Amino acid sequence: MKLIFELGVEGRGMTLMPECDVPEYQLPEERSEALHLPHVSENELTRHYTALCKRIHGVNDGFYPLGSCTMKYNPKIDEDMAALPGFTQLHPLQPIETAQGALEALHTLGAELGEVFGMDAVTFQPAAGAHGEFTGVLLIKAYHTDRGDFNRTKIIVPDSAHGTNPATAAMCGFQVINIPSGADGCVDLDALRAARRPRHRGIDADEPEHRRYFRQKHPRDHEDHSRCGRPVLLRRCEPQRRHGRRPSR
Repeated sequence: MKLIFELGVEGRGMTLMPECDVPEYQLPEERSEALHLPHVSENELTRHYTALCKRIHGVNDGFYPLGSCTMKYNPKIDEDMAALPGFTQLHPLQPIETAQGALEALHTLGAELGEVFGMDAVTFQPAAGAHGEFTGVLLIKAYHTDRGDFNRTKIIVPDSAHGTNPATAAMCGFQVINIPSGADGCVDLDALRAARRPRHRGIDADEPEHRRYFRQKHPRDHEDHSRCGRPVLLRRCEPQRRHGRRPSR
């Protein structure tokens, strides 16, 4: 399939935009070469993006085996809510007093989720799973810093975790300790126990696959790890949310 820039011919175009309702502005002529823009007709543009749509695998086409967690499980009504003008017409730099409705919705939902999960606070700032995972590891780092513990420099990551897990730990400045899987495909608990060291900051794992194994089959390992001052970070691979267990000091 050709790129949009490979379609059309020089000089071809169309008029789909409404008349300009603001004063026109002429850009200073400082470019050394012309803008690289496609010259296509309305038919070529429509057919090009329709063909792209047919190549997309979405929730109406089948199951997502891995990744795209938010798209995979969110009901379609969520798309309708996210498309409300009060959200879509927001601008990051607009005055805060003009965005009070959206802020109230976020504050209310955050308070309710915090009550459900037993957390002091909930953030909606992360835009996706890997972004939320990065936020979670930074929270682990801040937790140890607040306790005056600067000696923990390693993060434990199962080898069955998503690829972003070790990448996140490395981006946050930690050394990654890889834990292999056992014969049943789950985390090798003996290897995990052997890997525990005073310099470990925490575990970066995925939900639900790792959580179910820890909490249902081996709850003591999960509790022991938390009691040792190492937070357990779980990235939820179903409806995307960020939460964790705050260990005792």
